[in-house]
Amino acid sequence: MWARLRHAYWQLGGSAAQLFVIIIAAQFESATGWRIAMVLVALLSLLSWVLAMRHVRAVADTPTSKVASAAQGYVELIGIGRPFDGPPVLAKLSMSPCLWFRYLVERRSDNKWKTEAKGESDASFLLDDGSAICVVDPEGAQILTRKRHSWTEGSYRYTEWRIDEGDEVYTLGHFVTQGGADLSLDVNEDVKLLLAEWKKDPARLNQRFDLDRNGELDMREWELARAQAKREVLAVHREARLQSDTHLMRLPPDARLYLVATITPESIVRRYRLWASFHVACFFVALGALWYLWDMV
Repeated sequence: MWARLRHAYWQLGGSAAQLFVIIIAAQFESATGWRIAMVLVALLSLLSWVLAMRHVRAVADTPTSKVASAAQGYVELIGIGRPFDGPPVLAKLSMSPCLWFRYLVERRSDNKWKTEAKGESDASFLLDDGSAICVVDPEGAQILTRKRHSWTEGSYRYTEWRIDEGDEVYTLGHFVTQGGADLSLDVNEDVKLLLAEWKKDPARLNQRFDLDRNGELDMREWELARAQAKREVLAVHREARLQSDTHLMRLPPDARLYLVATITPESIVRRYRLWASFHVACFFVALGALWYLWDMV
């Protein structure tokens, strides 16, 4: 069973839009209305096909990289999902420890299931591919997983999707490395910020740098304060650059596909191809119906 985050509904959304157009056309019961509806269905199908094929190309054409040697930018990673140290993420319904979860609560009313509550976690987790560890930020991702659990209690139905620790995780998105020797730091800006922080406690500032004890800092004393602030900032920067790099996978800034999955890329490509085929079929059915309606004139 596929689980999808809020950004993953474009396939069903396109189909729902097509169905909505047909329903509206049926209300008017006119040949003109049906012609307009078929034109819209054809356009929606073409757009959905383009999106599906764009996703096929993104997954199929992006080679798998290693975290330790991945280029900055749009990359594909595969590794084992790991949690951060500290309190675990607990699934909303089962309270099971996991890396990510989505839940849906429905209540049966008039022989129909109506949504009562739904949501998903947004906590980051780790991907370990053996070469290094990458932080995966799920915000904005299409998340695909077969790990689905559903049960009923009285008139309520509960459904939960999860990514668990130890699952093999596939990610396709924007990869960045922060920290370490390549960390970009602005000494002058950080000195200004530190001095501004010191000014919030003038008594302590004077105690440290008011050499003549007249209650205020003259030009020479203020230069001593600036020199000390610069030494402290440089020490912090040196320590920061000695820290290990932090690798991060996140939503691409250019609206490209961001995908997190516990299935193989081959399965993902097959799924998108099926959607592409479905929308192509809808496109030609709409064109055939449009030709038939025009022939009726």
